[in-house]
Amino acid sequence: MLVAGDENMISRRQLLIAAARIAPIASAGLALSPRRWPVLLPGEDDGFEPGQIAELVRAAPRARYWVSTAAGDCLACHTPKDDISDRRHHDADKSPAVRCLLCARSCTIAEGERGMCRARMNVKGELRSLVYGRPIATQVDPIEKKPFYHFLPGADAFSLATSGCPLRCKFCQNWQISQARPEDYSTPFVPPAEIVRSAVSRSSAVIAFTYNEPTVFTEYMVDIARLARKQKRRCVLISCGFMNPQPLAEMCDVLDAIKIDLKGFDESFYRSVCGAEMGPVLRTIRNIAKSRVHLEIVNLVVPTLNDSDKMLRALVDWVMGELGPDVPVHFTSFHPDYQLLNLPPTPVRTLERAREFALDKGIRYCFVGNTPDHPGNHTYCPECKKVVIRRSSFFVLENNIKDGHCKFCGRAIAGVWL
Repeated sequence: MLVAGDENMISRRQLLIAAARIAPIASAGLALSPRRWPVLLPGEDDGFEPGQIAELVRAAPRARYWVSTAAGDCLACHTPKDDISDRRHHDADKSPAVRCLLCARSCTIAEGERGMCRARMNVKGELRSLVYGRPIATQVDPIEKKPFYHFLPGADAFSLATSGCPLRCKFCQNWQISQARPEDYSTPFVPPAEIVRSAVSRSSAVIAFTYNEPTVFTEYMVDIARLARKQKRRCVLISCGFMNPQPLAEMCDVLDAIKIDLKGFDESFYRSVCGAEMGPVLRTIRNIAKSRVHLEIVNLVVPTLNDSDKMLRALVDWVMGELGPDVPVHFTSFHPDYQLLNLPPTPVRTLERAREFALDKGIRYCFVGNTPDHPGNHTYCPECKKVVIRRSSFFVLENNIKDGHCKFCGRAIAGVWL
């Protein structure tokens, strides 16, 4: 059984202290809704009242993508090789466990417990979403911040997040929310229609599901996206890609673009630094590439951990071999955060080297990210080599694409354009 406690999880006290010191995120424009906790001293109670948690659970709607051990589907938890003939399912406490089928962890969750994401709970044999309608961060961002470079450049994206994530990335830059539990923030219920109204009122052409891992609020995301389409708003997902194929297929039906963080190209890196497996992420990327959804890939390059020539070349080779030359690839700079405060920021030369590997392999659109005003931040025409989109930080300074083609030579530029 997988539950919320693991060796990489921050304590509740650490989280509350971090929330009280949330200024670095708030100064970047992220509108958070933390509980107004005092900084706790050693030995003090953490302040959570059982009634507050009970109310959150009571209001939580039924989740999707799960099976019950009481449903008769023994192979939901056992493999065909297991000897389960003439055996009956039995729960000592008479409350059936459930198996979540949303992300690739496929957590088996006992009554009253949660999956690794902390956002989904088994309530009397029924899996419920504790984060449906509970955004803890909202902000209007440039679409380039996600980053999407070949999807509606210059558009504003109404961005939102809940708490929760199935991964445990040691370099997470939004760990205050991704590693939090729903009850760690006090948020009113916000129905999907209100999110869409907010995006329309702010003239945001895009709604972005971002900051934490949006897979944990799939039901909320899908409902918002369906309403948004009726209002001619595009919806995009910024994700680690660690989901199962069935929920991904539903997401692809309602989303317009997905950015996947391919965190490295090595299984041991994924296991030791992210607490996950690489295989499901590669499967997700392949499936998105087969859909109608616009795809971009980001690789956060972390010094000493995933920045070797071997790993960078392997990532480039896989992208070129599996996806082709037109999927935009971003190599972005790491800065010390969360559990990797001991490492230095990524040298610009490392990012340039990764980009050179990609260009040499034939990838047409590859970028140096988190490095304002670097020439590798621009989009170049593959034919005439002129700059077709010039950027400074997250802002478009010049757009020389007309009807999806280079203004200078007429070459088609892959992407989704205004």
